[in-house]
Amino acid sequence: MIKYALGRLLVLIQIVLDFMVNTLMIKYVLGRLFYLIPIVLALIFVVFTILHFVPGDPTAIILGNEYTPEASAQLKAELGLDQPFFVQFFNYVLNLIQGDFGRSYAYDNTVAQMLATAFPNTFKVVMLAMAFCVALGVPIGIYSGTKPNSIFSIVTMIIALLGISFPIFFLGLLLIILFTQTLGWLPGLYMDSSFKYFVLPAIALGANYMANIMRITRSSMLEAIRQDFVRTAKAKGVSKLDVIYKHAWPNASLPTITVIGMDIGFLLGGAVLTETVFSIPGTGRMLVQGIGSRDTPTVLGCLVVMAVCVAISSLVVDLIYAYVDPRIKAQYKTGRVQ
Repeated sequence: MIKYALGRLLVLIQIVLDFMVNTLMIKYVLGRLFYLIPIVLALIFVVFTILHFVPGDPTAIILGNEYTPEASAQLKAELGLDQPFFVQFFNYVLNLIQGDFGRSYAYDNTVAQMLATAFPNTFKVVMLAMAFCVALGVPIGIYSGTKPNSIFSIVTMIIALLGISFPIFFLGLLLIILFTQTLGWLPGLYMDSSFKYFVLPAIALGANYMANIMRITRSSMLEAIRQDFVRTAKAKGVSKLDVIYKHAWPNASLPTITVIGMDIGFLLGGAVLTETVFSIPGTGRMLVQGIGSRDTPTVLGCLVVMAVCVAISSLVVDLIYAYVDPRIKAQYKTGRVQ
């Protein structure tokens, strides 16, 4: 089983590399990245507008106890906050194009430096959560789909329903009580970037989405194993393992791949709650603090990074589609991919 899985992974890597050297594929990837520009601009405009018209004075946060009307007016002039709304917006976009995310109102630091420190923590949590989702959700879903009436299938579906029902913050608190306070196996609150501090956050974040992947995979496998080509493969004497992984699973995997790609965005959003519960200094917690202090540059910086991550994950899903589905692969070769 492990040897077979490694072989399929190597084939996937080879196919992706072959695509990337193809002119049509490069054109498609560049086109998808180009479409990201208006999406990010629209996101920036909406968030910038909301934060601009929310009651409150950012200079009061920056000055603190030293706030006076005169000092506030001077600081607004230095930061450009006394300029019209659209002038502020275009200035921010121009700075962003140059790689300048601005300076945090609440912290004496640039947003770029704050993101450079916070994003690796979020990346670790999200990637561990995704690995947890896929490593458990896909195999369990495949096995449950091939044996739909077994006790194992029934029990796993009950667990999946429970996993979907538990809110992330509530499950995180339960994990802290069980594994930290009761058993003492794992730390509950973040202390440093060691692997052990990300285990419980990853489980809390990934449990809900693992259950969803499990359900989608099971449903897809149930439909695939009832198709004529699977019965034909069985009639020809193909081994049970090959029937599942060479015939049924490739045809049932597209919905699962779609869900996994979508879950990247949901995991980034769920990291806001997870990082708050486990006190992880990531972009999610940074975003919450930025909203609470009306720190526009910090909020926009976090959202821009999250939007780019979601867009890249969507692009990767499309590339995997081309490997799994021969029809999409043929479209790449003929240049008919939109």
